[in-house]
Amino acid sequence: MPEKTIHDQSLFVKEIRLPMMSLREVVMFPRSIVPLFVGRETSIKAIERALNKFDKQIFLVTQNNPEAEQPSEDDLYELGTVSRILQLLRLPDGTIKVLFEGLYRAKWSREHGIEEVDPGCPMVLAQGVPSEDYESPEAMALIRAVQESLHEYAKVNKKIAPETMAAISSLNLPGRLADSVMPHLKVPFPEKQAVLEEPDPLVRLEKTYEMLLKEIDLVSLEKKVKSRVKQQIERNHRDFYLNEQIKAIQKEMGREEESGQEVDELLKQLEAKDLPDEAREKCAREIKKLRQMPPSSAEFTVVRNYVDWILHLPWNTVEPISLDLKAAQEILDEDHYALEKPKERILEYLAVQSLVEKIKGPILCLVGPPGVGKTSLAKSVARAMGREFVRISLGGVRDEAEIRGHRRTYVGAMPGKIIQSLRRVTNNNPVFCLDEVDKMSTDFRGDPSAALLEVLDPEQNYAFSDHYLDLDYDLSKVFFITTANTLHSIPGPLQDRMEIIRLPGYLEVEKMKIAKDFLMPRLLPQHGLNTTDLSFSEGAVLEIIRRYTREAGVRNLEREMASICRKVTRKVVEEGRSDKPVLVNKSAVSTYLGVPKYRYGEREEKSQPGVATGLAWTELGGELLLVEVSLMPGSGKVEITGKLGDVMQESARAALTYVRSRSDLFGLKSDFYKEIDIHIHVPEGATPKDGPSAGITLATSLTSALLNLPVRNDLAMTGEITLRGRVLPIGGLREKLLAAHRGLISKVIIPADNAKDLKEVPANILKDLEIVTVEHMDEVLCQALAVGVREEIFCVQSTDVMPLSRRLLKEEHQPHTH
Repeated sequence: MPEKTIHDQSLFVKEIRLPMMSLREVVMFPRSIVPLFVGRETSIKAIERALNKFDKQIFLVTQNNPEAEQPSEDDLYELGTVSRILQLLRLPDGTIKVLFEGLYRAKWSREHGIEEVDPGCPMVLAQGVPSEDYESPEAMALIRAVQESLHEYAKVNKKIAPETMAAISSLNLPGRLADSVMPHLKVPFPEKQAVLEEPDPLVRLEKTYEMLLKEIDLVSLEKKVKSRVKQQIERNHRDFYLNEQIKAIQKEMGREEESGQEVDELLKQLEAKDLPDEAREKCAREIKKLRQMPPSSAEFTVVRNYVDWILHLPWNTVEPISLDLKAAQEILDEDHYALEKPKERILEYLAVQSLVEKIKGPILCLVGPPGVGKTSLAKSVARAMGREFVRISLGGVRDEAEIRGHRRTYVGAMPGKIIQSLRRVTNNNPVFCLDEVDKMSTDFRGDPSAALLEVLDPEQNYAFSDHYLDLDYDLSKVFFITTANTLHSIPGPLQDRMEIIRLPGYLEVEKMKIAKDFLMPRLLPQHGLNTTDLSFSEGAVLEIIRRYTREAGVRNLEREMASICRKVTRKVVEEGRSDKPVLVNKSAVSTYLGVPKYRYGEREEKSQPGVATGLAWTELGGELLLVEVSLMPGSGKVEITGKLGDVMQESARAALTYVRSRSDLFGLKSDFYKEIDIHIHVPEGATPKDGPSAGITLATSLTSALLNLPVRNDLAMTGEITLRGRVLPIGGLREKLLAAHRGLISKVIIPADNAKDLKEVPANILKDLEIVTVEHMDEVLCQALAVGVREEIFCVQSTDVMPLSRRLLKEEHQPHTH
């Protein structure tokens, strides 16, 4: 067959300026696809520039000095490969993984050198190198020899994919075959570079064939070495087994009695322990296994730990319970001020316990804002009952195994938190406090709240099954108390197992009592002080409560008082103790604590149209909620802002519908809304707000703005509104009235159905507030608008009435109070 020359398309490649990336000990060949990890900043910038401005093309050239971190022109070979970026993946450690495809050989111009158009991004002028291939009998013979050797190499190497082998086998040109085979050979990079720089394709393929034969010999030798090492390892294993037999012989001769003594000791503990029959049988079987196991085996340790857990749990050990109701009452009152409802429930349980031998352990859920004393109340309950106290924090628990434990088949398996905690106590009837039960979460490892159902269900927890123990454990004698800040994040089935007891926020009077009788006696010794060193006036404590804390509990109050104690302690250390104590009064508080953090009394300074004051419930207690409405000429657009939830936005739309339905009564045109734009805003826009209880506040603010009549600034309101104007009941009334009292509000409008809830509000709060109950929105407007009108203006059923806007300006009588 005559010789035939085939020209490569790279003959016609002109000079092109490209980003340049240098490679360490790697040579890129045309028509090869190679993944590389890139970490150098200059290389990353070159890749990014190639992606953005050069159609993913980049010039790759190998360093002749691989140790150079910032290679100079002399550190680089002259011949490289113009490549295309196929794929890029950014890794967490800052490096990137890039998949390159070689296109054609190219030389970079040393005359023009390496330029940096962008700081840190090298650029070179690359010229494609002409490439030719030959079809000749000699070339075909060499191609067949290379392909046969490559198949032999692939069998022993196992790293060349079948798809790659199929693609290489289809090549019938020596130059292209050499370029495709070289990237798969483990040869030094200078030898690869020499093949890359070889212009004659036949010579290039001959060099490749030579290297391929060397690689086959090396791989064969490597397999022999591995086989020899494997045989050596097998001999070592045989020696290990022989040593174990020797140990067994020594044990029979009495030279290894420690393990036998340990098993005998476990049997004695089992005989002395009061265990259920099932647990006793299981433990005896496991101890029998221990006798048959060598102490050095891994299984011995696993079984030994399992037996330990069974023997150290208080299965039937019960601590006598203190049933002195009077003493329990004194302990609860001594530790906590107020909180009458939880205390009453505890005393009821003790009373029942004194009359019956056994009752199912109650599951109480103390729900309230942070800092009201939920966890400390659980601790006081344990002290009042004479039981041990165990606290388990469930905040952030995601894994179901944290409750039920891991099965023993897993390495490092352990029981769940319930069984672990029971091992730390000496009896089976402690008081368990499951803290932050509302902060558990769910992921692929299971639902821990669902696992708690078995723990907290009195009908099931007499036979609680932990995955590690694989035995039924009786939890019915345990007194479980759970704590939570909110109920909405606790699943319904779990709530159904618990008795909910709400702990509302403290009143100012209660906080002052707590500060005097509970916080100060604890803070002074903690800071090395006594009553002769520091004292607080009532005005100072009230100032801290009002202007430096905004909370339902007393946690921040304690923190601020501790800050003052630290400053006084420093003064005592620097100046010595004085005969007179440091008296912190109202005017001195800012000296110690700085500028007040909060404004006390947030009601509006004067009555204004379109501004109404509502009441909201939050996790930290009650808050005043201002609602503002502004009207502008427009086309009927309604904008609602203030980061309101879906329910509150629906309340705003319902309020607008109510106002439109009463337009005749209000003296407004039936299509008044088409000529104006309405903007409803609730200040403190960064705070999320939701709930239906702002319905009447939104309706009042809208009506006030449309009639240009001010809303009384000393009045607050709460209630849900319907499209017909009915006022529906709301929740959290006690906290809302506390917020109204704190905000210097004198009159509060509430739904008539909430009148029954006033029994839970302290008398001193009700004494300072005028409570008005309403059933319809018309009654709300009678009370809220700052112009005296008669109630019948809103309550009249006839349609033949004077427009409200004229009557409001005409009448000057005081509104009726319910």
